[in-house]
Amino acid sequence: MPKLKSNRGAAKRFKRTARGNFKRSHSHANHILTKKSPKRKRNLRDPALVSASDRAAIAKLLPYR
Repeated sequence: MPKLKSNRGAAKRFKRTARGNFKRSHSHANHILTKKSPKRKRNLRDPALVSASDRAAIAKLLPYR
């Protein structure tokens, strides 16, 4: 069997953690930041985990990660 290709869009957006979850960044953190409160912008900085219901779909896009 040939090797499977990773989905390159997903590879740039998700990283696998040591426990097998996927880390992702928050949306809404790139522009039009003046109207967002400092607390909201600060909370958007930290990475989040992909929800359990989406984990299988992400794992399929990234077979070797």
